Amino acid sequence: MFIKEQQLIETKIKDFCAANDIALAELKWQPIPFSGEWGFATSFFQTAANEARAGKGTGKPVPQRAQEMSEQVKAQIGSVEGISHVEAVKGYLNVYFKTSDYASRVVDEVLSRGVEFGRGGAKSETVMVEYAQPNTHHSFHIGHARNTILGEVLARLVEFAGYKTIRASYPGDLGLGVITVMWIYDKLYKGQEPAGVHERGQWLLKLYVEATNLLEKKENETPEQTAQREAYDAERREMYRKWDAGDPYVRELWRETREWSLEELREVLHMLDVKMDVWFYESDVDEPSKAIVDELIAKNIADDERPQGGAVIVKIDEKLGLTKEKYRTNIILRNDGTTLYLTKDLALAKVKFEQYHVDRSIYVVDSRQSLHLQQAFAILKLWGFPQSEKCYHLGYGFVSLPEGAMSARRGRVVLFKDVADEAVKRVLAFESEKSGDVSESEREKVAYQIGMGALIYSMLSVDNNKDIVFDINEALSFDGRTGPYIQNAFVRANSILKKVKAGSEASFDYELTKHETELVELISRFPQAVQQAADEYRPLVMAAYAYDLANTFHSFYHAVNVQQTENEKTRNARLRLVIAAKQTIQNALKLLSIQTPEVM
Repeated sequence: MFIKEQQLIETKIKDFCAANDIALAELKWQPIPFSGEWGFATSFFQTAANEARAGKGTGKPVPQRAQEMSEQVKAQIGSVEGISHVEAVKGYLNVYFKTSDYASRVVDEVLSRGVEFGRGGAKSETVMVEYAQPNTHHSFHIGHARNTILGEVLARLVEFAGYKTIRASYPGDLGLGVITVMWIYDKLYKGQEPAGVHERGQWLLKLYVEATNLLEKKENETPEQTAQREAYDAERREMYRKWDAGDPYVRELWRETREWSLEELREVLHMLDVKMDVWFYESDVDEPSKAIVDELIAKNIADDERPQGGAVIVKIDEKLGLTKEKYRTNIILRNDGTTLYLTKDLALAKVKFEQYHVDRSIYVVDSRQSLHLQQAFAILKLWGFPQSEKCYHLGYGFVSLPEGAMSARRGRVVLFKDVADEAVKRVLAFESEKSGDVSESEREKVAYQIGMGALIYSMLSVDNNKDIVFDINEALSFDGRTGPYIQNAFVRANSILKKVKAGSEASFDYELTKHETELVELISRFPQAVQQAADEYRPLVMAAYAYDLANTFHSFYHAVNVQQTENEKTRNARLRLVIAAKQTIQNALKLLSIQTPEVM
């Protein structure tokens, strides 16, 4: 926003240092919070410290030398257009703007860039975000929603920050859990199929619960019950063996039932406005991962202990030359020749790096998989992939309910579709009471936007590493740290702009109120918040920013009566500030995958 002035001052600083044989350290600029004026600052402490270490300079202590440098640089800068004054304070160079100019520049920047306000410059790296990857033959529950929402918002953030971004899903479509559902369907329900995408997916979950109950050992079971349970388990495992052998009947049954799950997943992603670029499947990398094991053995990264009755292992710490245990030893191929999750993760990473030219790979996976993924990244490093240094695990905690934890095996889960429907239903009932002049179709649209916004923000407003107790009553509140509260700030800005239009002549050359300066400052921080959230892989940064901006706008709305401002130029300036706030709120909510209703 103020790059031209910053670059001009940087040039003057570099010229001064070059002329005086001073090895200038990297200049790091930071904003100065409003205290009568806005500004930005940089420090000379690192330059003074480097000079002292090199045995150069005046011999003064670093703080004194830094202050001396800042004073000398200040004298060299002179007058710069758009800058009100420059100060040298305690080793810092503080550059200030005239308040009216700063406010005008911030607002003009937002209005000129619109939906692009805050977008970062194009970066050279490609980022792949892997998320929305529940196991098939289950149904999409509220815990899966946290994964999907975190991944989608992170993808939006890194993309808006300037990175080429690829969205990828990697559903688990293999394993005994999948076979368990196929077994009971084939044995007891073959030919049955509920109507409706969500109904089919939810039915598969019910079959899983029923099968688990049949296969689970009971207390005080009779010998006949034990024999029956063991027979069932033998049938299930035989089906697994046939799948692995490529049996046509079992494979077709697997494809048919898998598609029911995937249809539900695609429908949920549509509800959440998620558009995947790439679909990987666990089954696709099963065979290629076995060839990778041979390669790792040949490269002396993996040790083949199968001749001694063992498995193929990687002694990660030993291979990395670590003296203390960190990554431990891990199996990558069982003695019977079957692969593990780790094996397939290595195969998938190879595809990402070689076929999709990914520089940064972000895995949105629950926190329990932290060690597993760190082991995968370490093996990728041993394998020779430089991208291993930029693999990142975005972990997240459990989602539980006020009444306790969820369990798919027990059928004790809260399905995403049920929560979404309930949220929209509650909002619609509330909207119907207070919006008699709004058409039914419009009320339904607004209720969907608010209900989904509430659900999504509830998953983002808590640090991703912490567990969530999901309470629908709290999520739907119009007060506090919620989606509807932020959406309402947008609606309030919209209501002002519907009543009065801004004229062409506007000026911030008046004494801004506390609420105006706070709003200008929050708006100006948006590009920085985007970059920080993307660099740190932290959706919470943007979620917190959106709340702070909405809260600041609500305060402004109550304190500053824009429509009744008598001076025309001042009123127009305030209206332009409202437009800028509305646009920035909209941009922030879009990054959070939350829609902006026109009315509430």
